[in-house]
Amino acid sequence: MNRRTFLGLSAAGLAMSAWRGESAELADQHKRVGLIGCGWYGKTDLLRLIQVAPVEVVSLCDVDKHMLAEAAALVAQRQRSHQKPRTYGDYREMLREKDLDLVLIGTPDHWHALIFLAAVRAGADIYVQKPISVDILEGQAMLAAARRHGRVVQVGTQRRSTPHLIEARDTILKPGRLGHIGHVDICCYWHMRASGNPPDTAPPDYLDYDLWTGPAPLRPYNRWVHPRGWRAFMEYGNGIVGDMAIHMFDMVRWMMDLGWPKRVSSAGGILVDKRSKANISDTQTATFDYDDLQVVWQHRTWGQAPDANYPWSATFYGDKGTLKASVFSYDFLPLDGGQPIHRDVTYELEQYPEDKTEKDLEKHCAPAVRRHMQDLLACIATRGKPVADIEQGYISTTSCILANLSMKLGRTLAWDGAAGRVVGDEEANGLLHRPYRTPWVHPEPANV
Repeated sequence: MNRRTFLGLSAAGLAMSAWRGESAELADQHKRVGLIGCGWYGKTDLLRLIQVAPVEVVSLCDVDKHMLAEAAALVAQRQRSHQKPRTYGDYREMLREKDLDLVLIGTPDHWHALIFLAAVRAGADIYVQKPISVDILEGQAMLAAARRHGRVVQVGTQRRSTPHLIEARDTILKPGRLGHIGHVDICCYWHMRASGNPPDTAPPDYLDYDLWTGPAPLRPYNRWVHPRGWRAFMEYGNGIVGDMAIHMFDMVRWMMDLGWPKRVSSAGGILVDKRSKANISDTQTATFDYDDLQVVWQHRTWGQAPDANYPWSATFYGDKGTLKASVFSYDFLPLDGGQPIHRDVTYELEQYPEDKTEKDLEKHCAPAVRRHMQDLLACIATRGKPVADIEQGYISTTSCILANLSMKLGRTLAWDGAAGRVVGDEEANGLLHRPYRTPWVHPEPANV
């Protein structure tokens, strides 16, 4: 390790130490917290929040009675007061109390916008999972509401709070060690698209399936849909681009200080697994064009990954070196014969031993979620903008939705970020919002 690398890593280490110390200043923030959507990542986010601050979880909401009861018991076990939260089957009843300082939203994507807007009206600050919305007009309404009502919002794009990625940004990208970067590949090659055709059935009696569906089209119930399998259907989200590309694209934007792409193009579809009920693409390429930089996404839910060590990742190509970055590690490969650098994720299992046994926890992501929560709490105290502020979530979400619209329409879309519209393409602009199922009403930015 040369002197420059050592000094850079030392500075990054001091910065992270200061960040950890910041949590001590938050010890008197006894926020009243509620979670809506008590499934996999809803609980992951809430339990990481409990780890870093003396919050009181007073309310939980889910349309699945079994999931709700399990979450209530777990929270009572883990939070410091050991009090069991109140439980609700309808988010409107929970928010009607207007007694929450912070609301976490961990529902399927098609519910994010309406719940977010209701939480804003209830006077709460918000942590909302990515992508913020399933259509672009929803995202515009969410951004407008957050600004109009002065709410602090953190979006669950926690690569911005991942310690080893912060180090890579601060010691490799920012000092210019890659030189001029003209191309970034982002990808996901995990086989995560549901395959097979389980039969449709009546929904279980412990699930309010009509409310679960909400504003989305009412499909026949299928065990793939709930829990977690809803990502296989475009009715509830935006496919693998909306689920996985948003993380890597947002990470690239943060690491390189990028705003809106000028143009977005995409191609792909269901090219291999044509027998599955799933209607999301199994193969897709998308290009986010910044004129002198192209960020290119590729996913395949079949075959092999080009690099087995980086199946979900970003690769930055510069004229002085290459940087590969993922949730698990990063590798810097200089072209001048200098020493390569490799870093792995730090799991923090000794500091937080409950991580070792928590069901379904992505242990490699837990440190990033904790820092994301610390950043949110610090910004609630100052009323500042978190690292993944709602506007950043809106830009990354919208860009990914534009990729799907480009694939659907078969042409490149030029985006005017200031106007919030596709340039010169009224057919595309007509797709900026999805129809809502009655009686749910689609939000409008002007009416929030």
